Amino acid sequence: MSNSSHQTGPASGTASSSTSQSSPTSPSTPTGTGSTRSTKTRRLNELGLLAAIALLYIVLGSTASGFLSLDNQLGMLRDAATIGIAAWGVTLVIIAGEIDISIGPAVAFSSVLVAKGVGAWGLGTWGGILATLALGVAWGALAGWLVARFTVPSFIATLGLWSVLGGLGLYITDALPVALPDNATFRLLGGSILGIPTSAVVMLVLFAVFAYVARYTAYGRSVYATGGNAAAARLAGIDTGRIKVILFATTGLLAAITGILLAARLGSGNGGAAAGLEFDVIAAVVIGGTLLAGGRGSLLGTLLGVAFITVIANGLVLLGVDSFFQNVVRGVIIVGAVLVNVAISRRERAVRTV
Repeated sequence: MSNSSHQTGPASGTASSSTSQSSPTSPSTPTGTGSTRSTKTRRLNELGLLAAIALLYIVLGSTASGFLSLDNQLGMLRDAATIGIAAWGVTLVIIAGEIDISIGPAVAFSSVLVAKGVGAWGLGTWGGILATLALGVAWGALAGWLVARFTVPSFIATLGLWSVLGGLGLYITDALPVALPDNATFRLLGGSILGIPTSAVVMLVLFAVFAYVARYTAYGRSVYATGGNAAAARLAGIDTGRIKVILFATTGLLAAITGILLAARLGSGNGGAAAGLEFDVIAAVVIGGTLLAGGRGSLLGTLLGVAFITVIANGLVLLGVDSFFQNVVRGVIIVGAVLVNVAISRRERAVRTV
């Protein structure tokens, strides 16, 4: 009955058609003044980040010994990959109006799973890797299902996952590192390709894939529509529940990939690794201009946010700043980014109501 009522009558048919045509295409095809302002805001944010990163390079290059060395730059690429791979998925999650705070423990648990799978559980190298990836998809999909099916707030669903995965990672290892076998596969994953860290290559390949998906596919447009106005997206025929399950399954997969690469780099799985990674990931996404309220964001902005976070963290280490105070700096950056984010969100809402 509800379907026929929407189809009969020119007014309702026109409204439905308009919604279905405008909502999904909004991220890539500006259709009005509000979209134009949003695009300008995003570009200004990206240009500002580029300028900030360039300034950091100038300052740190002249004050921090070894900052511009090749070894340090390659080390920063490895550090950026640890943040960036997961950040691509979290960007889409936040664009859809949700959040995932389980990244740190998920990465740590994945490193433990691959080490245990390859060694103690006898799955072999590729068996352990594939099992870890599959489990990452499974726990991510579970979180997404809780959000979509039972309307559990994503913060609560992923907070529970954060606790479960963190506890399991420490429990099954007795809080001790689990050695990873030394073989060609893990040497490659933890090493480099043509002089570039393998993890950085993976990060950049995944960036290209996610940037394409977000901008040029129906799925990507559905993600933006879900975050911009979920009710309108449902009226346009978008299965927002399915979108959310896929999004969280994707972040689970990306966390598993990061965990495998981290284990290969360190030579072991560790339930205590990647502590606080979720904060760096969310900070990079928000600094990159993705609205916490959903509906707006870009993978390029997140890439620049990852670079910004990585450069600052590396510079603080080289300058000999106390590790505890580094957390203070990180907290200030996150709060500042959120304040700017909220201000932009309010401004855009005010423009829409004019």
